[in-house]
Amino acid sequence: MKANRVKQLLKEGKPTCGSWVSLCSPVGAEVMGQLGFDWLLIDMEHSPLDYATLLSQMQAIDRGDTVPFVRVPWNDGATIKRVLDLGALGIMVPGVQTVEHTRHAVAACKYPPEGFRGVASVRAARYGQDGTYLKEANGQVMVVLQIETREAVEDIDRILDVPGIDCAFIGPADLSATLGHLGNAQHPDVQKAIAKIEAAANKRKIALGSVSTSWEVAKGLIDKGYRIVSVMSDIRFMMAAASGAVDSFAKATGRA
Repeated sequence: MKANRVKQLLKEGKPTCGSWVSLCSPVGAEVMGQLGFDWLLIDMEHSPLDYATLLSQMQAIDRGDTVPFVRVPWNDGATIKRVLDLGALGIMVPGVQTVEHTRHAVAACKYPPEGFRGVASVRAARYGQDGTYLKEANGQVMVVLQIETREAVEDIDRILDVPGIDCAFIGPADLSATLGHLGNAQHPDVQKAIAKIEAAANKRKIALGSVSTSWEVAKGLIDKGYRIVSVMSDIRFMMAAASGAVDSFAKATGRA
C-alpha cells in the first residue's frame, strides 16, 4: 500500500506542513494538493461534505505526494470505516472526552485483532488488487485525536496512555468554549489546559497538533515542538488573497 510519509516524518521527529480543506471542492483539493503540503485534512465535521464529493477530493489529492487526512463528523465507527475505505491515511476524531471514547476511535481505525474495522475490497486496497493493504493498513493509518473538552483535559494522562494514538490535536476554539471562555483562547484557564495537554503528549512522545490563522501563529507552534500544524486553510488562503486584491483596487482607484 501507499506509505504514509507523514508518519515516517513524525518518527524522525520532524514537523510536517499541512492545511485544512473545507471548500467541498475537488478542484480546490486538487489545487491544494499541487502546492507541496505534506498533508491535507479534508473537513467533514464543519462542512456540508458528502461521501461522493469526498471521493473526488481524495482522487484529486492522490495525483501528488500529499497525504490525505479526513476529520470525520464524530467518533462513529461506521463513518470512520467508510472514510478509510475511500483511501484516507489519517483520521481526525473530534470531541474525544474519555478513555472509552479514545479506545473506540483507535479500534475503529484498525483491522482485527487490534480493532473492529470491517474488511472489503475497497478503493484504499485498489479494489482488492493491493495484497499488502490488509497487512500494512494498521501501521500506516494515523489516528489523530482532537483534545478540545474540559473532560478530556481532566483525564488527559489516561487518554494518552491508550495505545495507537499518533497525534494529540488541540482544538483551541472548542476547548475555550467548554472551559467557559467562548472566543478567548488566550484566557489563562485555556492556556493552562493547553500546557497540561502539551506536557502529557510530550511525556509520551505523542506528536502535538493544532490549527493556525497565519504563518506567524503556525511558526510559533512549530517552535514549541508541534509537528502537525495546519497552516491556515483553503478558505483562509482564498479570503486573504481576494480581500488583499480588493483592498489594493480600492486604494488605487480612490475608493478606499
